[in-house]
Amino acid sequence: MNSKETCRSELRIALRQLSDRCLYSASKWAGEQLVGIEQDPAKFTPTNTRFQRGSSSIRRRFRTNDITSSPAIGMSYVSTPVLEEDEVIDGDFYLLAKSYFDCREYKRAAHVLRDQNAKKSVFLRCYALYLAGEKRKEEEMIELEGPLGKSDAVNRELVSLERELSTLRKNGTIDPFGLYLYGVVLKNRGNQNLARTVLVESVNSYPWNWTAWSELQSICTTIEMLSSLNLSNHWMKDFFLASAYQELRMHNESLAKYEYLQGTFSFSNYIQAQIAKAQYCLREFDQVEVIFEELLRNDPYRVEDMDMYSNVLYAKECFSALSYLAHRVFMTDKYRPESCCIIGNYYSLKGQHEKSVMYFRRALKLDKKYLSAWTLMGHEYVEMKNTPAAVDAYRRAVDINPCDYRAWYGLGQAYEMMGMPFYALHYFKKSVFLQPSDSRLWIAMAQCYETDQLHLLEDAIKCYRRAANCNDKEAIALHQLAKLHCELGRPEEAAFYYKKDLERMENEEREGPNMVEALLFLAQHCRTHKRLEEAEVYCTRLLDYTGPEKEMAKNMLRGMRSESSFPSMDAEHFPP
Repeated sequence: MNSKETCRSELRIALRQLSDRCLYSASKWAGEQLVGIEQDPAKFTPTNTRFQRGSSSIRRRFRTNDITSSPAIGMSYVSTPVLEEDEVIDGDFYLLAKSYFDCREYKRAAHVLRDQNAKKSVFLRCYALYLAGEKRKEEEMIELEGPLGKSDAVNRELVSLERELSTLRKNGTIDPFGLYLYGVVLKNRGNQNLARTVLVESVNSYPWNWTAWSELQSICTTIEMLSSLNLSNHWMKDFFLASAYQELRMHNESLAKYEYLQGTFSFSNYIQAQIAKAQYCLREFDQVEVIFEELLRNDPYRVEDMDMYSNVLYAKECFSALSYLAHRVFMTDKYRPESCCIIGNYYSLKGQHEKSVMYFRRALKLDKKYLSAWTLMGHEYVEMKNTPAAVDAYRRAVDINPCDYRAWYGLGQAYEMMGMPFYALHYFKKSVFLQPSDSRLWIAMAQCYETDQLHLLEDAIKCYRRAANCNDKEAIALHQLAKLHCELGRPEEAAFYYKKDLERMENEEREGPNMVEALLFLAQHCRTHKRLEEAEVYCTRLLDYTGPEKEMAKNMLRGMRSESSFPSMDAEHFPP
């Protein structure tokens, strides 16, 4: 059996097992990867499958160097674990409990299985109790503080579940699904070290449960934690590492992993979406837009990850495309957090910030841990000059994910608006620590150093240098470096940066006051250092502009004519 057939066979079995245990999110993920495996053209023709050979233009267009350190699927991986299923000794009770579970009657499902001892039944009973506790916790939070309020409500089932699952693990009578649930309980109880150990045991015993991998990833917050995991070398480990690298902001490594996995899962929409996410973090917006267009052609009713697509369209100010996307997700499922976020972005781009906030708040009522909505709502409050509300939104975002650099950056902006540069600098430093390759963060920190309260120009220069080395697309850093060196009485350094800024403006065919300022300074600098021919070139270019700079250029040219023996332009030949 070839490697793709092996993966396909394993995923088919896993899909049934996960669905049978009501782990629907994991079964959905497995199903998407199953269909994402490249189909055998001898069995599948373009008439009976939408995945036609050669249609994955994204993979061909954006493929980079594959990872060479990872073995090819099916060659050097460990043998696939075999899950021992229970004998059907309580099948009728299990089927009834599963029916109650599917109807969200969790306590009722747990009660039906109270005397059943088979591993499947024990897991479903414990899982139902856990979800019943989560449901009651959400109800208490709404009753006490409202849907967006903070509350001390807890899942009251966690203590008893931890006690029972711990006993089962010690006795060796727990299955991989029970280990997964035990890891989730330990994580919610704050025992992350043991949770990591238990979740590793779960994924090593049963590697196809993607929700277990996701829980494990959420408590691996450093590369050291990730490296210390004793994971079996199953092909699911590559999916986990690719996702973990992305969360740890190792975007190039994540991108390489996903492109490597595309060798087998050639038509996986999930992998294409994750590649788009990595490129979005690398600010490669044009490529991200192409990938999402392809995704929507393949899966026109897709809503997940489309909020990221809306962010790209917002950044590129694509009004019509964002309007079409908002209408599309509204008609598909308007009560999804992602849909509300997309509509919020649409109203924000139109400048209707009150309506935008309304939709972001609606998204948070549906999922109050929806990080993107908190951050974007903070941005809207900044636009509305409501800084206290913006600060609260950003703080809620960093409470959910302390590694979200956008929320830290937003906090810095909010405190800067309130005239509190010391606080702003603190938050800018946090954001730039998390995302050191983003030039905008370095520029924000430099501008904070430039304020009258701080006036630390040398530190500002260091930040602008970092911004210039991080592909400053807004072309702010070079100009500011020249101005600061000029202010500090360093004409040679100022001339160096003005010249680099001028070259960049010429290459990008940009005009404006920055070019006039650079030409005027360089003309005066060259004249001072007796480089009259070079000074005349800059002065001549200034004659094409209107304003006082043109008169200054005329005067310099007259002065240089009298200082130089070579012919120059006469005053009467200057254009009016």
